[in-house]
Amino acid sequence: MSERLKSLAEAGVSIWLDDLSRERLTSGTLAGLISEKSVVGVTTNPSIFANALAKGHGYDDHVAELAASGADVEAAVHALTTSDVRDACDLFEATWKATDGVDGRVSIEVSPTIAHDTEGTVAEAQELWRSVDRPNLLVKIPGTEAGLPAITETLGAGISVNVTLIFGIPRYRQVMEAYVAGLELAERNGHDLSTLHSVASFFVSRVDTEIDKRLDDLGADPALKGRAGVANARLAYQEFERFFTGERWERLAALGARRQRPLWASTGVKNPDYRDTMYVTDLAVPGTVNTMPEATMEAFADHGEVAGDQVTGNYDDAAVVMTEVRAAGVDVDDVIATLEREGVDKFVASWNELLDTVGEQLTKAGRAAKTEGA
Repeated sequence: MSERLKSLAEAGVSIWLDDLSRERLTSGTLAGLISEKSVVGVTTNPSIFANALAKGHGYDDHVAELAASGADVEAAVHALTTSDVRDACDLFEATWKATDGVDGRVSIEVSPTIAHDTEGTVAEAQELWRSVDRPNLLVKIPGTEAGLPAITETLGAGISVNVTLIFGIPRYRQVMEAYVAGLELAERNGHDLSTLHSVASFFVSRVDTEIDKRLDDLGADPALKGRAGVANARLAYQEFERFFTGERWERLAALGARRQRPLWASTGVKNPDYRDTMYVTDLAVPGTVNTMPEATMEAFADHGEVAGDQVTGNYDDAAVVMTEVRAAGVDVDDVIATLEREGVDKFVASWNELLDTVGEQLTKAGRAAKTEGA
């Protein structure tokens, strides 16, 4: 057992792994992370699955079965990814039960090609929920303009949601509003609010990468670099504390509703000059999730420090950092819009890569079957 990660978990941070593959499931490495690294959940995205499908031979037998059945590429991708997520949900079932559904969660994302299609997102979210058929699933929906009503509709249908690709405070407020509206819709539809869970995935390192680049272009004080990502996330947590109060929320809470937990995403450091655990240590606060690539998790297990709540006492400092970034000439609103647009585009590219990889594997399996039958 990693004592450092255990201490982080004891400080109220849920540790999730930002990765999943067939090999992790069959080899026991994911089970090992649960028992040894305090991992209580998993997040996935198109990039993760594209990488998993492109490596090794863990999917060969399943792909051969799909090829033999005549599955097309999109049907095959759906079958392969939902199978992995279903098995991961089963692996986390004990955690899910032990935490009253708070953790033990596994996320799967709707196709990023429909990130700007509300109706398409709702339909696919429902199909993923039916296909995986596990209560500890979270369906990932991007926090785009079109994604907001899809979040409400999906929750209203009794489906738990992970809202992804959140970069800025104004959008985060809209996401929380969409969540509460979803709970109210679920109530009207007769669902038990205590069974609905949600996290809001607020991206961190990408904010620093984009703002650092602009600070360099402006010739700004280098001391400002590497500070905006954490400051922006801390201010998001302040909004979280403000939002889930008052009569409207208290009425839902009395019906069993849970607050939508902030999840720190993109927590792997992109700049090697920065502390490799900064997005974990500096954002430690009870009631949050930190989803980490394995390299970040291993770094924290080796030398990460848990210094208590690093968020709620630093709101003023965070506000000063963002004010100074703006004063240096950075258009923060444009940064956020750029990151959301690029985030969708990157996932679309990964999705297309995934389709291409599976398509090639289906073709190869089909040829092998014909050769054997000749």
